[in-house]
Amino acid sequence: MNETQYELRFASLFIEGRAYAFPCDAEGHVDIDSLSAKARLNYFYARTVIGREFSVPSVLRCALH
Repeated sequence: MNETQYELRFASLFIEGRAYAFPCDAEGHVDIDSLSAKARLNYFYARTVIGREFSVPSVLRCALH
């Protein structure tokens, strides 16, 4: 059975292919409490530098098999 999962992806404005991605729901809500300490710091960093280092995040579907 295929299950759909989502990720919130912050793409770099300057380095093609560089991005931060975090698991989220279909609306882009990230469960902060489920992230590791390092992932939580990266999430808050990416949000802080939107428009300066990273683009506005997008919600992407990721099919699990």
